[in-house]
Amino acid sequence: MSSVAISVVGMRALTVIPGQIGSAAVLDVDEPDPAQGDVLVQGLAVGICGTDHEIIEGLHGQAPPGSERLILGHESLGRVVEAPGSSAVTPGDLVVGIVRHPDPVPCSACAHGEWDMCRNGQFTEHGIQGLAGFASQRWRAQGDHVVRLDPALSEVGTLLEPTTVVTKAWEQVDRIGERAWFSPQTVLVTGAGPIGLLAAMVGVQRGHDVHVLDQVTEGAKPDRVAELGATYHAGDAAEVAAQVKADVVIEATGASPVIRALLGHQVPYEILVLTGISAPSPELIVDLGTVARDLVLGNGVVVGSVNANKRHYDQAASALAAADLDWLRRLISRRVPLEDFASALEPEPDDVKVVLTLE
Repeated sequence: MSSVAISVVGMRALTVIPGQIGSAAVLDVDEPDPAQGDVLVQGLAVGICGTDHEIIEGLHGQAPPGSERLILGHESLGRVVEAPGSSAVTPGDLVVGIVRHPDPVPCSACAHGEWDMCRNGQFTEHGIQGLAGFASQRWRAQGDHVVRLDPALSEVGTLLEPTTVVTKAWEQVDRIGERAWFSPQTVLVTGAGPIGLLAAMVGVQRGHDVHVLDQVTEGAKPDRVAELGATYHAGDAAEVAAQVKADVVIEATGASPVIRALLGHQVPYEILVLTGISAPSPELIVDLGTVARDLVLGNGVVVGSVNANKRHYDQAASALAAADLDWLRRLISRRVPLEDFASALEPEPDDVKVVLTLE
């Protein structure tokens, strides 16, 4: 086991009692148990996303066995302090932790290393379900569940985890497209939050004609899209979908009216990937007959995609390394100290990604 020296004077972490609104607090917590993993990491930063908001609002989340509180944070960035000689990482490496772990049974997918496709739902996830998260000053992970980053990404490494959502979505597009001849030209991304902008970034890297739809008409989001060389739209979703006629659509809002509009304006062989989590909307009327007819006659596909596997983290690291670093820096709207986490949860007009600093 090799290591680098750190000063240990207690450890602070952002915690919550799952299911209890108003319980989020930064508290002193115990040092991470070596049983959690043989790689010890000094936490540098965590990104805040919608899942964190939902857990803080009591909508879901699960603490580790025997613990009342869950340490939050799944969009991690840290530096290795200790690692065994057999590990792929060494002390001093910049790393990100993989969020999901396979279920203990395991199901057939987890048994084959495809834990992001778990069939029985008994998986665990750092900062979400049954595993301590990364919003702490030190954390541990298994050696095969940390990914080394290019040191040049030290300011933007918290973007890796959301980029894995995107790289998995694009992998789904490729695999489904291979049913037959497939040469997509035009891409529509709905939503210009972090997932949408990163999806657009990868689409541009692939050489596609990328269009992005969001609600705002000015500010950071349209600017970031224009800087990519993509086309920004702020109109009605149905009108934009009908105008763009995309071969590939990546939906990143989770907004039911947007999804309904996309389902109503498909083109032949279109692949629609849903990445946003939608709230129930029983009042929303959808003509399923028309949707089904268009899917059948056009050989269309609608697929849901969530979480990511080790290979998606590697793909995401490559995508970030190939991106314009200044553009990536501009995706991070604010950096907020851990102790001031409450202000990070309050949205500001030009926010894209808010990051908590842990040092």
